[in-house]
Amino acid sequence: MSADLRGRTVVLGVTGGIAAYKSAELVSRLRKAGAAVRVIMTENAARFVTPLTFETMSNHPVVTDTFERPETWEVAHVALAKAADVFVIAPATANILAKMAAGLADDMLSTTVLATKAPVLVAPAMNTAMWSAPVTQKNCAELLSRGVRFVGPEGGFLACGDTGAGRMSEPEQIFEAIVDILQPRRDLAGVKLLVTAGATREYLDPVRYLSNESSGKMGFAIAEAARDRGAEVVAVAGAVTAPIPEGIRVERVTTTLDLLDTMTRLAPEADVVIQAAAPADYRFAEQYSQKLKKADGVPLTIALTENPDVAAAVARLKRPGQILVGFAAETECLLENAEKKLAKKKLDLIVANDVTAPGAGFNVDTNIATLLSARFGRQDCPLQSKRALAETILDTVLRLRGAE
Repeated sequence: MSADLRGRTVVLGVTGGIAAYKSAELVSRLRKAGAAVRVIMTENAARFVTPLTFETMSNHPVVTDTFERPETWEVAHVALAKAADVFVIAPATANILAKMAAGLADDMLSTTVLATKAPVLVAPAMNTAMWSAPVTQKNCAELLSRGVRFVGPEGGFLACGDTGAGRMSEPEQIFEAIVDILQPRRDLAGVKLLVTAGATREYLDPVRYLSNESSGKMGFAIAEAARDRGAEVVAVAGAVTAPIPEGIRVERVTTTLDLLDTMTRLAPEADVVIQAAAPADYRFAEQYSQKLKKADGVPLTIALTENPDVAAAVARLKRPGQILVGFAAETECLLENAEKKLAKKKLDLIVANDVTAPGAGFNVDTNIATLLSARFGRQDCPLQSKRALAETILDTVLRLRGAE
């Protein structure tokens, strides 16, 4: 991947894992792209790779000691925190992830990353059991919710002899993730993208309604990512608690019938339609103009009637070259139900997630999903921010457009 990073500063934190040797190659790639690289090593990292290696590769002194007296006076952790255009930690051990999640600052690296306002990217590397431990996953979810970005870890054979997730991503992948932060892609320029977000509400009377906990965070993450990659974005939003992104046109709806009307009007104009909203499947057979009152203990029976399938209606209007993406929020038989929806609704791609899984449900900043398409098969997306998942969805959309 070619990139021009001249004038940009990357602060690289290296922690104590066997993958530390790979970070030397990352420094080399960054220097070749023109970036200035400043390296902070933990005491344990220096047991795997000598600071001299990184000093030679970066052409800068390596910082290891919070209390080391510099040749020129500056508060080192503050100066580095301010200098960073992006702050990268590779490898990122379970220990540094725990420190960051707790806000600890007991060495140079943890102190500096706490002080930085730059985007933070971490490349985890650890034993499979450590990575899958509930406390590590909790720490990662906390960091993701604060905007920390992750690359990896990958699956495979680990240095400890185990096989599974925990291997640090290759330097090329980390480099690409850095470039994506410093030089956002514009690969959706000229594409008209329509995305839905949030929940619909079906009112029984003026104060009571049937709905769900969808916040709109996933749909708006897609809208933001597409906007940043150059797309012309229209968002159709129901009830949402997430802030509405700037720079996109938003059309508001209330009921599923409102959503149906709006989508059948707008979908034919779009190149890509991504339906991330959670419309109510049922509405009340009868609505009341005034608030219903209690009836002295007499049971109230309420009839529901099925709402139309908005995704299926949009599919009937599909034009050649248009890409349709749906979501399957399930509580059981995840892949089986998602595959049925993929075929029934004539979608090009479906994003399946188990909303009962920790970190993957409604109204959270993270997600865990599986992407399914007839053309590319299955892609598992482990715990990550909804923005990161949005980028993966858009990457797949581009592949589908290129395959048309």
